Amino acid sequence: PGTLCRTKPTDLVFVIDSSRSVRPHEFEKVKVFMSRVIEGLDVGPNSTRVGVINYASAVKNEFSLKTYQTKAGLLQAVRRIEPLSTGTMTGLAIQFAISRAFSDSEGARVRSPNFNKVAIVVTDGRPQDGVQDVSARARAAGIEIFAIGVGRVDMHTLRQIASEPLDDHVDYVESYSVIEKLTHKFQEAFCVVSDLCATGDHDCEQICISTPGTYKCACKEGFTLNSDGKTCSACSGGSGSALDLVFLIDGSKSVRPENFELVKKFINQIVDSLEVSDKQAQVGLVQYSSSVRQEFPLGQFKNKKDIKAAVKKMAYMEKGTMTGQALKYLIDSSFSIINGARPGVPKVGIVFTDGRSQDYITDAAKKAKDLGFRMFAVGVGNAVEDELREIASEPVAEHYFYTADFRTISKIGKKLQMKICIEEDPCECKSVVKFQTKVEDLINSLQRKYILRKKRIFYSKPPLTI
Repeated sequence: PGTLCRTKPTDLVFVIDSSRSVRPHEFEKVKVFMSRVIEGLDVGPNSTRVGVINYASAVKNEFSLKTYQTKAGLLQAVRRIEPLSTGTMTGLAIQFAISRAFSDSEGARVRSPNFNKVAIVVTDGRPQDGVQDVSARARAAGIEIFAIGVGRVDMHTLRQIASEPLDDHVDYVESYSVIEKLTHKFQEAFCVVSDLCATGDHDCEQICISTPGTYKCACKEGFTLNSDGKTCSACSGGSGSALDLVFLIDGSKSVRPENFELVKKFINQIVDSLEVSDKQAQVGLVQYSSSVRQEFPLGQFKNKKDIKAAVKKMAYMEKGTMTGQALKYLIDSSFSIINGARPGVPKVGIVFTDGRSQDYITDAAKKAKDLGFRMFAVGVGNAVEDELREIASEPVAEHYFYTADFRTISKIGKKLQMKICIEEDPCECKSVVKFQTKVEDLINSLQRKYILRKKRIFYSKPPLTI
């Protein structure tokens, strides 16, 4: 896929807590997070400029907005930052941002509708000074503030720091080891090109599929995408191939009922794009939490309408997360002949989870792949990426997907325009060709209809108090 994100010219300053509570290996995670965000930006004197403030008991200006004008220079500078390891003077750091980091002398541009001024504050503790008044002054000066809290952070402090709406500007992660999961949110927040296909910023021969900052090429029915990922060749024919597809869905209590409904709708949009029949695609559905429940086996329903009706009726289990047990069930039951699986037909499993498994997954994950099942792992929120990789087939990068926020699941949907055919001639898999060309529209439609409210979901936050 292409990856082009035109960011609105922005003066961006990271305000990073490196107090003694932040261990050195944790501070390295913060540096990785900053680097990932920077990698997604247009960096330059006339586009986005980046500065970093490092603070503890005192404030250190690591580099200003005018210091580096290239992405490579910024990334090298971030790698050199060292923690200060003293107190936590968050208010002092924000005041420094107002009076120094966002000043003309340090490279900040004159306040204008054509430029954004953004501060990203990352902290893991309760400040030793006040933040409410100084944060209000920063916001009044036109600085948009995002507040990221880690671990035992004081959530009330984050709400005092952040800009409105708080749902969009306050984020919490349980530890520094998962802070990198917020990268996609900020990359998309700074991206102002929402449809690269519409603007012509692509080189697809036939069909361009677009989401914020990226695109992928596809082909019309009767054509297959060439290895260059851009051009198409006419298919020689083919009446569609057989496929046994089983969804393995996490129904644990962390998902929450309203989000579980969205997952069900997501499944049905995928079903809509398949060719369902006795000779083509068969679909099965399994839900798991503290136990495993087969919602319906492969082949029970012979058409999309009946499959979708069964998915809609699926009741939310709302308990634990026994992913290993669910994978074992997939192997022993879901893909067995007695449950509708067809000998010699490609087997594909899509595992969808939002949290750490409470049991051992290694043996079952390995056995599924050893048996020739093609396994895709989709993780949201607090899903553990090491577990996703363990579940996913080779090459792992093409079979596991993660997003911190359900609002960015369109990226996963686009990556799931997958080539699940085993045949050497991809034209023989009619259902997948259609899947590749339709799924993006389906997911965008899902988002428009069901995700109008601005609500961060699929990763946990502690209660917010005022």
